[in-house]
Amino acid sequence: MNILLVDDSRLARTELRHLLQAFPDVAVVGEARHAAEARTRIQELQPDLLLLDIHMPGETGFELLASLEAAPHVVFTTAYDEYALRAFEVNALDYLLKPIETSRLAAALGKARLKLGPPVPATASPMPAPALLEPAPTPLTEHDQVFVKDGEKCWFVRLADIRLFEINGSYTQIYFDQHRPLIPRTLQHLEQRLDPRVFFRANRQQIINLKWVDGIEPWFSNSLKIHLRGVLKWKSRVSSPSDSANC
Repeated sequence: MNILLVDDSRLARTELRHLLQAFPDVAVVGEARHAAEARTRIQELQPDLLLLDIHMPGETGFELLASLEAAPHVVFTTAYDEYALRAFEVNALDYLLKPIETSRLAAALGKARLKLGPPVPATASPMPAPALLEPAPTPLTEHDQVFVKDGEKCWFVRLADIRLFEINGSYTQIYFDQHRPLIPRTLQHLEQRLDPRVFFRANRQQIINLKWVDGIEPWFSNSLKIHLRGVLKWKSRVSSPSDSANC
């Protein structure tokens, strides 16, 4: 994994180099002190991963990413914790607070390895074209926390707390607590990422969290109606599709 360090502090870059020595599969291919220098280094070196500071002279780390047509994977390294939500909005793999702990750095590098996929041996024959496509996303467990943004509102949500995913027009609506945000994802995309032992594709419209099932009863045309805890506020013999999953 080739890494470019982008930080205006020489001491911070030196400390990162020292920490990265503990990971034999990692190579620091270069350093940059500010965004303009980083753009040149990225074009020259084509790194797999940026360890990127946020506050730098001239442009911030966010402004650097916004200026790139194609950016490497990014892990932010900063002394400020108030930018965590914005970091995940730009699809950062992780957000490390200085002083950086080795265990947190190891976890961030692990996420990068999963994104990059296994290395190809030097003696291996060229892979067929289909294998060069982006690797399948890593499945998420119910204990994972995901970032959800709907308009100006943002949440970090444990998947275990999400009761229902439901198609709503060209979006998918998520049910957790008292919130119903919409996200630009298809059920097919979500189904590929979710643990099938917990999240069940009940029909074309809905994916339900089996741990929130409150009851099941026979329904029309040999189908079943599944009641979810927390979705209905009162008992009803006939529920709308938003309140139950017919499968």
